[in-house]
Amino acid sequence: MKFVYEPLVVPKLEREHIGEKRLYFKPEDKEKKYISITTLTSFFNRNVFLEWRRKVGNEEADKITKAATTRGTDLHTLNECYLQGLPAPEVPDISKKLFEINKPALDKIGKIYGIEIGMFSDFFGIAGTCDLIAEYGGELSIIDYKTSKKPKPKAWLEHYFVQCCAYSCMLNELTGLQAKKLVIIMSCENGELVVYEERDLAKYIKLLVKYIKKFINENSI
Repeated sequence: MKFVYEPLVVPKLEREHIGEKRLYFKPEDKEKKYISITTLTSFFNRNVFLEWRRKVGNEEADKITKAATTRGTDLHTLNECYLQGLPAPEVPDISKKLFEINKPALDKIGKIYGIEIGMFSDFFGIAGTCDLIAEYGGELSIIDYKTSKKPKPKAWLEHYFVQCCAYSCMLNELTGLQAKKLVIIMSCENGELVVYEERDLAKYIKLLVKYIKKFINENSI
């Protein structure tokens, strides 16, 4: 399948790590730092993650996290190759399975504006790399790929939607374009594909501000 591209032109960013914090900056202005949106969401939800590690044990948690990270990276790579019409690299069978599961959702994508595109917001002081900005179901959308053992209740996905909402704010600030919805494409190891959509961006902008305030109040950059 051939996809139509209309690539956005946005300033280039570089990134660095300070401890566990990932920060972005413009090459021409290395003094001004932007908080990574993934750092922000991870920090806000850290207690949930720490409690999970306590329950399963550090060794098992490390094993699960490493496997999930590998599958997620593989899926992103396969999706990117498919959308760009490039040969797919060799990956483990589980990653191939997850790609085939989410392929029907990819085929609903219309015009593509950006794949793995770095963006920032001076207003919020944040930055990040968005999986995909494209039309989905005929509407401009912020799209994120996720993997899971099985489908998750939408109520558990707040931090995913906050992250996508952040990308929506960055997109609007940098280009004037306004995404109509946030889309999470979740490929599950049990064979299910779930596409979660959210249109209430105002709700997640409020949550984004809450995440930012908590991070700033408890950290120094």
